[in-house]
Amino acid sequence: MGMSRLEDTRLGRAVRWPPRGRYADALVALGCLLVSVLSVLPEEKDDRAIMPELAWPLLVIACSAMYLRRRYPVVVAAVTLVAVGLYYPLTEPDGLVIITLVIALYTAAAEGHLAAAAVVAGVALAATAYGNRGEADHLQDAAGFLLVGWFVAVIAIGGVVRNRRAYLREADERARVAERGRELEARRRAIEERLRIARELHDVLGHNISLINVQATAALHGLRREPERAEDALTAIKQASKDTLREMRATLGVLRQVDEAAPVAPAPGLARLDELTDGITHAGLTVRTETEGEPRPLPTETDLAAYRIVQEALTNVTRHSNAATAAVRIRYGDTDVTVTVEDDGDTTTAPAEDGTGIRGMRDRAKALGGTLDAGPRPEGGFTVRARLPA
Repeated sequence: MGMSRLEDTRLGRAVRWPPRGRYADALVALGCLLVSVLSVLPEEKDDRAIMPELAWPLLVIACSAMYLRRRYPVVVAAVTLVAVGLYYPLTEPDGLVIITLVIALYTAAAEGHLAAAAVVAGVALAATAYGNRGEADHLQDAAGFLLVGWFVAVIAIGGVVRNRRAYLREADERARVAERGRELEARRRAIEERLRIARELHDVLGHNISLINVQATAALHGLRREPERAEDALTAIKQASKDTLREMRATLGVLRQVDEAAPVAPAPGLARLDELTDGITHAGLTVRTETEGEPRPLPTETDLAAYRIVQEALTNVTRHSNAATAAVRIRYGDTDVTVTVEDDGDTTTAPAEDGTGIRGMRDRAKALGGTLDAGPRPEGGFTVRARLPA
C-alpha cells in the first residue's frame, strides 16, 4: 500500500499516513499500553482480582520499551521478557501485556537478530513451562502450545520481512548502478560524438579555409601582373567555399538530427583523393599520388579516416611548411591500409606534434585501432604515416 499525504490545515503542513519512524514506534507503544490497561480494568473490579503496585510500573516499562524497539531490538526484547516474566506471576488478571514481547521478538528478527529472538523466545517458553509445572490442566497445555505457535510465527515473519527488505535494497542498488551505468554510457557517447564532430569541422573548415587563404593571397599578388592566374585563383576560391558550405551543412545536419532533402555528394573517401589533390594543386603545391597493392573497398569508417588524415596532412603542408612538392602514398595490405604524406618543406615551421591537427589525426587512427606517427624527415621535410585496420 502506497503512502498517502493528508494536508493538516491547522498546522499548515503535510501529514504522512501511515506514520513511519519514531511516530510509528510511539503509536505502537501507546497502543500496547491502551490494550494492556483495557484488558485488565474490567477484571480488576472483581474483589478477587488485585493489581499490586509493582504490576503497573512493569506494564508501563514493557509498553514504553516499544518506542525503542527498532533502535535497540535485542535490549528491548530482553527488557520486555523480564517485565512480562515478573508481571504475570504477580497479577491475577493476566491481561494482554504479552503482546509487547511478541512485538519485540518480531522486531528483533526483522532487524536481523534472528538468533537473539530465538533465545529470548526459548527463555520465555522455558519460564512458562516452569511456572506451570505440576498442573494437569488442558487449558494450560493449549495456552502453552498457542504461545509456542505465536513465537514461532512472529519470528518466522520477522525473518521473512528481513529477507524481503534485503532483497529490495539489493534490487534498488542494482537499479541505481544500472541507471548510473546508462548515464555514464550516454555521457561517454555524447562526448565521443562531440569530439567526432569537432574533428570533422576542424578538418573540413581548416583545409578549405586554408586553401581559400592561399588562393586569395595568390589572386591579390597576380591581379595586376598575371590576370589569368588571378582568375584561376578566384575559381579555386569559389570551388573551395562551395565544398566548405556543402560539408559544413552535412555536419550540422548530424547535429540537428534531420535528413536533408537536397542531394549530397558521395561521402569523403580515398576514391575522391584526386579531387582533394587537385584543390591543393591549384594552391601552388605539386602533389604526387602513389598506390601500392590492389585497391579495394574499405570499411566506411576507415575510408573516411584515411581521407581526413590525408586532407589534414596536406592542409598542414600548405599552412606551415612552405613546401613545393608533397607525396601521398596509399599502400593496401592484407589486413590494413597505410597512408603516408611527405613534403620537402622547412621543418622549422612544421606543425607541433601535440597540435590540434596532429592530435586529431592520431585520435582518428586510435579510434579505429590503428596508429599514427608524425615528425620531421632526416633529409628534410615532414612525414605523416597512419596505419588503419582494413
